Amino acid sequence: MIPRSLGARLLAAFALLALALVVAVGGALFVALRGLHQDATLGALSDVAGSVLPQVRESIGTGQLRGTVLEVRDQLAARNIDLLLVSADGRLRSISGAAAAGSFGPVLLSQDALPGQEVRGALDLHDGGYDGRYLYVATALRRVGNAGPRAVAFIEADRSGALALADVGRTIPVVIIVILLIATPLALVLARSVTRPLRRIAAATSDIPAGRATSLSLEGPAEVRNLTGTFNAMSAEMEATRQRERDLLANLRHDLRTPLTVIAGFATALRDGTARGASAKTAARAIEEEAGRLERLITEVGAIERIRSGEESIRPELLDAGEVLASTATRFGPRAAAAGITLGVATAPGATLSIAADRLALDRMLGNLVENALAATAGEQRGSIVIQAGPATLPGEVDAIRFDVIDDGPGFTPGAAAHAFERFWRADPARAGAGSGLGLAIVQELAAAHGGIAHAENHTPRGARVGFTLPRVPWPAPKAGPPAGEPADGSIAG
Repeated sequence: MIPRSLGARLLAAFALLALALVVAVGGALFVALRGLHQDATLGALSDVAGSVLPQVRESIGTGQLRGTVLEVRDQLAARNIDLLLVSADGRLRSISGAAAAGSFGPVLLSQDALPGQEVRGALDLHDGGYDGRYLYVATALRRVGNAGPRAVAFIEADRSGALALADVGRTIPVVIIVILLIATPLALVLARSVTRPLRRIAAATSDIPAGRATSLSLEGPAEVRNLTGTFNAMSAEMEATRQRERDLLANLRHDLRTPLTVIAGFATALRDGTARGASAKTAARAIEEEAGRLERLITEVGAIERIRSGEESIRPELLDAGEVLASTATRFGPRAAAAGITLGVATAPGATLSIAADRLALDRMLGNLVENALAATAGEQRGSIVIQAGPATLPGEVDAIRFDVIDDGPGFTPGAAAHAFERFWRADPARAGAGSGLGLAIVQELAAAHGGIAHAENHTPRGARVGFTLPRVPWPAPKAGPPAGEPADGSIAG
């Protein structure tokens, strides 16, 4: 069963690692200890051979070799050591002289070995009463060609594996205790270094719905620190969004209160007969205008989400950007003139300004920009606004057209241009204007729907340049759908 919590999984991983370490250490110890026990057994056999060989050599000269070998064999039996003869061909033979089956040899004794020369090794014996693996030490008695046994071999059952296993069994518990003493605290520390920051993130995440956004210190491994940094960025963005929403509600309360006050006042005048004749027509016209203003305000509030969801999709058609600019100037010319502002159009000389775009969306975007420029230039002496278009290039070498609305108003304050297209944002939060802070955000969304981008910057020597760049062919391909919306002459600009 896999543990559910991350801490338990980390501890389980450390436990498995410790188990693998114990197995590896045990295996290495077994191999090393087995070799040591084999060397010890062979050394003991060599010592035995050195102690009895003088007696065996002496018996060769007296012709009593067989009796001497039997006597020595009986003496060594108590030590679980056996004595066999080695024939000239290197085969092991019993004292009776009968050759053991082929599985008994041969002993690897060289042909030119001198009397007394020793050779060590191991053999698998499975005949003549022997069954298993044996270690041997063979010592030459005669040169090759002389009659009689060539050498004698002292053999003992190889118990190095069992002895090594017993040693490992005594050692492994100590290894396990040492690993537990060292690895357990280390595992706990490492597990907590990962889980503690994650618990902090989980606790802070649960506070977000209650509106308690917080910033956490970066702790733990690199991956956890990256996650914490991402959480901090998300938390800051959510807090900024909440603040913008609070600002929007405050602005909407003001923007709704003004037309409602006007409507209520004129409605009261009409009801009690205070407004009559021409005054009644003025009251009715004011009520109509303020009702239209309320309708536009409500429309703008949901415009961005309708664009993002595809409810308002672009329907491109081949357009001349110069003609679109001239149409925009014609629509807003009277308002600009009434405010004492010069409104002009500029296009790149000789440039081809054909573009496939949604005409209503393009009118809406330019209308929002001009509305913004008119609001920014209001009160300026001999203010001017220029609507311009020219060839441009989008990232990826995409052929495009750039549209800009340039005014000679106060421009953006430091750092403000980066926020110009955020929803609900106003350059001056204290301004009691009619805008909802959505006009430029709608421009950005419509530009993105065409595969383009929006941009805002200060204009030298004075004023601001706000606009968008659209590919000559929309990318990605637009969805089929209704027009993007009505022209923006009279829409709420941010």
